[in-house]
Formats: sequence, C-alpha cells, structure tokens
Amino acid sequence: MLKQKLNWKRPLFYVLLPIFFVMAFLGFPLPVAPPPATKPAQEQAVVVKKKKKRIGPLVRKEDRRDDAS
Repeated sequence: MLKQKLNWKRPLFYVLLPIFFVMAFLGFPLPVAPPPATKPAQEQAVVVKKKKKRIGPLVRKEDRRDDAS
C-alpha cells in the first residue's frame, strides 16, 4: 500500500498554472468587453388640448370670416 501524505499545494499549482500563462500573455487584469450600453427610456407623449376660439359679439363680420377658415 502506498501511504503518501496528500499535499494541497501541488494540485492547486497545476490548476492555476494555465491561468497564470494566459495572464502572462494577455496582461493583468484580463481584458474584458465593456458592458452593453443601456437604452434611454422612451419619451412619454403628452396630449395637448386645443383651445376653442371664441368669437365675441363685438367682432366685425370680416374678422369672423378670417377666424372661421
């Protein structure tokens, strides 16, 4: 029977070794794409009510014809 003392340092080294190689060639920190830009909120349309034109009793007939068209 093989009685060997298990060491956690050796497996950890071999797991992290490829990561260290990648970081050595690409730099530290690893280049990562920026997050996508957020979309602006949709503008809310406001209904504008038209004011009715009031024709007063003191307005001349010529002016009334111009306002009506």
